[in-house]
Amino acid sequence: MSAGEGELASDLAVLVRALHAYRLASADPLVRSVGRRDALVARIGFGAGEEVADGRWTDAHELRLGATKRGRTERLEPQVRFAAILTGRDQALACEELVLRARLDVEEGRPREAALQALVALDAALAELEADAAGPALRERLEELRARREQTERSARTAVTGSLSAGDQEAIAFTLARIEAALRARRVARG
Repeated sequence: MSAGEGELASDLAVLVRALHAYRLASADPLVRSVGRRDALVARIGFGAGEEVADGRWTDAHELRLGATKRGRTERLEPQVRFAAILTGRDQALACEELVLRARLDVEEGRPREAALQALVALDAALAELEADAAGPALRERLEELRARREQTERSARTAVTGSLSAGDQEAIAFTLARIEAALRARRVARG
């Protein structure tokens, strides 16, 4: 991790918690979270209040926005899928949205919400992917997801009444990863 990235990650975590609290307090579902990728620029430094508010600093250094090395095909895949969904050549599944919400809860440290959301995402994935089970790879993924159902339900029941153990949290993260793998297998099978 480069200089300042640890502080930035810590400060972003505070901002994410504040936005989540505001979303709940205002009952506004459109208040969204932010991440490192949303930053136009990131600076670590110090200055007087008015100085920093005006974009000036006594001393600061700019953190580089890390561009990940991806091939052309990998960079274009989301755009191709986006176009396919908009034109009706592909269908967005409910489980895709649900797993994204659960993944965000995991990443933002809300394990109870993640467990509850993961159960709904898993049930939706099983139903939707079963109807679309093209090819042996997707059928194998569905069997794997069915095997995750009981543990996911136990974790969700625990989440309703209390906090989750580290093992439950790992199981939920693993289940989400397996749903995401099944969704990738679906995209590959559909071409």
